[in-house]
Amino acid sequence: MELMVAKFDGNALADGKKIRDAAKSIVKEHKNGSKIVVIASATSNTTDELIKLSNEAVGHFLTDSQKAEIMAMGERTSARLLKSSIEAEGVKAEVIDPYSDLWPIVTDSNFLEAKVDLEASEQKINTLKILLNQGIIPVICGFLGKGRSGEITTLGRGGSDITAFLIGNCLNADEIIIVSDVDGVMSSDPNQIKKAKLLKEISVEELRNISAKGTRLIHPHAFKYKTPELNARIINCKYCDLKSEGTDIIGPFENTTEKKASLYKDPLSIIAIVGDSLLSKVGLLSELTDYMADNDLNIYKVSVGDNSITVFVDKADSQRAYKILHDFVLKSDTFNSLSVGKDTAHITIVNLDVVEKPGIIAAITEQLRKNNIKIIEINSSLTAIVLIVDWADGVKACELINEILE
Repeated sequence: MELMVAKFDGNALADGKKIRDAAKSIVKEHKNGSKIVVIASATSNTTDELIKLSNEAVGHFLTDSQKAEIMAMGERTSARLLKSSIEAEGVKAEVIDPYSDLWPIVTDSNFLEAKVDLEASEQKINTLKILLNQGIIPVICGFLGKGRSGEITTLGRGGSDITAFLIGNCLNADEIIIVSDVDGVMSSDPNQIKKAKLLKEISVEELRNISAKGTRLIHPHAFKYKTPELNARIINCKYCDLKSEGTDIIGPFENTTEKKASLYKDPLSIIAIVGDSLLSKVGLLSELTDYMADNDLNIYKVSVGDNSITVFVDKADSQRAYKILHDFVLKSDTFNSLSVGKDTAHITIVNLDVVEKPGIIAAITEQLRKNNIKIIEINSSLTAIVLIVDWADGVKACELINEILE
């Protein structure tokens, strides 16, 4: 018997008709023999309205604990509406909110950005099987948690995704269905690009980067509970069918949940190409990368400044790259000269809990400074931290960084 977790976002529960349609789609699969756990988000704009109202009424006197309880009302209300609509279709359902004995998500006591206690939550989540085996559909409030002392917490905006993937993981579900008001993941924003196309599938790595850097489709932290065997799909609520096509989420292809820095196995050589006012030259980087691609040279990393462009290539290709790029410089009216630098080590951290931790870069740089390790280059984004050090220091630097992350 198939077990699925169906998460309905606020846009999929935006009005009474959509709530009825959601209930019908749930009941349809239930009657077809599937076991279903439902995750309900607050109806569209409800959380924002609750925050606005509480700020107007209480202002800076509002505590985080009070704010979490007020914000929780959105999910608690939508879950009850959805539960009632399911029962109107003739199937028994039960609302599970943080005041329920069956509440499954245990967290720390950070009221507004709570961290999940996986071990405690897994034990609680498995009790949901009691309802499922009785033919009852659990309707769980997304976004919310419960601290060790029984206080309501929230998982941060978009936290219903974390709820869905966590529960799907712990129950060994066959599939997680993310129901919204879009057909799936598009090649670009269809409101801005008319030629945008629906993607049939997208990797966890790609979707995590999209979600972290702009278009929030699924909360990036939800993917820590996504395994390659756990199927996941984004579909449109308008079809009123949990089996409708959308975008399949595949992967992950590598484990990024460990709090570890990883060292690329081979040394990378630096080639610096210098010139004047490079940032003002349109298409310059494209010319360089196209030239390297035409000569079968892979670029592992590139840095651009006003007076130089630095490319990192495999050490085995460094001399060939140097000669080929020298020809490029001679043909160019912009570049003046180039040089091959030392061999470097490429260290990467992609665990989001680490990347988003305040002060982590300061801690890393201080640790390396104390051990007399020079950082050649460091870059950070919303999804990764990348460091370049001398190849001779690579192993030691990686060990020191991992000491910080433990």
